[in-house]
Amino acid sequence: MTRAAREHALLDGPVGRIECVIDLPAAGEHRGMALVAHPHPLFGGSLDNKVAQTLAQTFAELGYVALRPNFRGVGASAGAYDEGRGETDDLVAVLDYARTRFHAQSPVLCGYSFGAYVQTLVARRVKPLRMALVGVAAGFVSGARSYTAQAVPADSIVIHGELDETVPLANVLAWARPQELPVIVVPGADHFFHRRLHIIKNIVKGAWH
Repeated sequence: MTRAAREHALLDGPVGRIECVIDLPAAGEHRGMALVAHPHPLFGGSLDNKVAQTLAQTFAELGYVALRPNFRGVGASAGAYDEGRGETDDLVAVLDYARTRFHAQSPVLCGYSFGAYVQTLVARRVKPLRMALVGVAAGFVSGARSYTAQAVPADSIVIHGELDETVPLANVLAWARPQELPVIVVPGADHFFHRRLHIIKNIVKGAWH
């Protein structure tokens, strides 16, 4: 059995290099690409985040090339935090690289927390194949921050913790309600999905086709 491969790369971005980990599916051919965005860079978010890693691993197991960049100012990525604007530009740049290298046109857009919010902005510029979002930052959240998450396609997979204190479940339901968008609630889970990462993987795999 061929083992999945993992690469570390420095890609060209709008303000300099973008550090990125690329998980390649174990089987030689891939079904497409999945772009995974990590949580808030000013609160310890990076491509090493456990939820981001879980999403990347899940899509690699589903046969996708999973690209997991560091947002600007994190790790070896150039630049500084830009409240989602520059981060959106960076993700689009990673997609441009992936299209050229892997010849995959419509990406799967994945994200966790702030990264999920940014992916709702990316989806306004790039038509996704589908989206998988965990703990979407929407509305007023802890730390006196506010996010205006954008509408997403109707087949998007949205997962949220019942006991999320960072982004209250009510915020995500208020964002999803006018879209008539289902939200999968994980009972007992907080924002960080401690000891429940396997549930995220099972939900995504079960919803995929």
